[in-house]
Amino acid sequence: MELQQMRYVLAVAETANFTRAAERCHVVQSALSHQVSRLEKELGARLFERTSRRVRLTAAGEAFLPAARQALEAAERARAEVAAATGEIRGTLVIGSIPTVTAVDLAAVLRDYRLRYPQVRISLRTGASERLVEQVRDGGLDAAFLGVQPGFRTQGVHDLELAHGQHVAVVAPDHPLAAEHEVDLSRIVDEVFVDFAAGSAARAQSDEAFAAAGLRREVAFEVSGVELMARMVRHGLGIALLPAAFAAELPGMRGVPVTNGPVRVERLVWSRFTPSPAAAAFLALLGVGTPPAA
Repeated sequence: MELQQMRYVLAVAETANFTRAAERCHVVQSALSHQVSRLEKELGARLFERTSRRVRLTAAGEAFLPAARQALEAAERARAEVAAATGEIRGTLVIGSIPTVTAVDLAAVLRDYRLRYPQVRISLRTGASERLVEQVRDGGLDAAFLGVQPGFRTQGVHDLELAHGQHVAVVAPDHPLAAEHEVDLSRIVDEVFVDFAAGSAARAQSDEAFAAAGLRREVAFEVSGVELMARMVRHGLGIALLPAAFAAELPGMRGVPVTNGPVRVERLVWSRFTPSPAAAAFLALLGVGTPPAA
């Protein structure tokens, strides 16, 4: 069993097509198909069901795929460790982040990292804070930037607070609240709200603030992304509660301070396991730990 055969199987599984898998792996299709067949013969089981119309994993293929991924990741980690021992940082770095992170200029950090470590392949994934924590804990992410309420607890990861700030009411320029210098939650509770999905950490920040004030509001529009939220507010469909530092970057809208409004804490989380050389270098760039020895 060879690592290249595992790469071919992974490519076929992800593309569901031998021709596209061969193109991804930069080999002719006949060579890729031959190697997959050799592996199947060695394993004593077919990994794919092949018809003229589709290719899909068999039960044996489904069982083989996670172990193959782990083997490829282990091989990549071994190469990265050897390179680091000789003074070269390489491998992969996978970072997660909420879309509204403001504690760091993430684009600038990733640019600086790429300039320092050009041999590292960088990936960025955005999502909800609670999901990002799970991915760091499960090894899918090296580190992640979260935005959570002060009482949010992380488990199974390292955790560092980066920033602590208030939300503001974000309104369109022609909204009546735009002329206010400051409001409290009772003043805006009857407004039409645009917010994130119920149950998410981003939504909980606002829900808990209203509950603490003994108020109940209605959220008319639930969205999954801040871009749509901003467009809906800009078109006068409702108002939103967003971190003050992020709201200040939204063009064409007004952020009104809320005296008893939600509080958000931005946190950096990373794996409790020994970081890869690429991840250690990233954490060191943020001032967490020390870079791998050159």
